[in-house]
Amino acid sequence: MSIFAVNYLCREVLRDHAFRAAMKADPAKALASLDLTEAERRALVAGDVGALYRMGVNGFLMGYLARFEVCGLNVQNYNERMRAVKVDELGQPVV
Repeated sequence: MSIFAVNYLCREVLRDHAFRAAMKADPAKALASLDLTEAERRALVAGDVGALYRMGVNGFLMGYLARFEVCGLNVQNYNERMRAVKVDELGQPVV
């Protein structure tokens, strides 16, 4: 259920302007009330999209974090971090 929450919050960054502003101002505080694991919370605050992708978070939805420059992300570093994730022949992350 928690990965669903991460996917949902990525979508909310697009839709909810107040949530987006809160994520830009203080991501840790904005995430405090959400049902996330500690690993998800740490990865989000650090902008570690590679770790989130390996956990099962949707890469397209995480792109909204970069688009709106939250969690220290921008399009350039998002692309670099996602390209660093090793995948198998089906595109599934390899741990």
